[in-house]
Amino acid sequence: MVPSQDAPLLGRRGGCFGGRPTDAYAFHFPALNASVAEARRRVLARLREWGVDETACDDAQLVVSELFTNAVRHTDSDKVSCQVRVSPALLRIEVADHGCASTEPRARCSGADEESGRGLLLVGALSQAWGVRPDDGGGRGRVVWADLAHRAGCTARSR
Repeated sequence: MVPSQDAPLLGRRGGCFGGRPTDAYAFHFPALNASVAEARRRVLARLREWGVDETACDDAQLVVSELFTNAVRHTDSDKVSCQVRVSPALLRIEVADHGCASTEPRARCSGADEESGRGLLLVGALSQAWGVRPDDGGGRGRVVWADLAHRAGCTARSR
């Protein structure tokens, strides 16, 4: 799958995050189930390029999967955007839908026989904090974000 040509690709210097210089990367894909795996691959490749430790890379892949899947399944968005920013000790993942959903994202307990519904519980367990805010563009969408800790200066293990 090829990202949209108008997808914003932010350079390596992304400004400040928590008062510290950051690296940032952003892209968007069509709101399709097939886009989830591609988003996960993109984020992993960039985090490895930045030298983020493997534990944080693994956690980030799971968070991206959950947030991207929720945006695809629970909104009427045509596209889903993702931005990743990394500072010396913190990794922020933001996934934005551009549509409308009937409910606000929230963690919930699912029954033992339910096949879904635990995604935001996983996000909460893996992240230092997570939340929801309105789309920055003033549209109908929203941004779900999660902050993950990582060890600065660690190199990725061999691939």
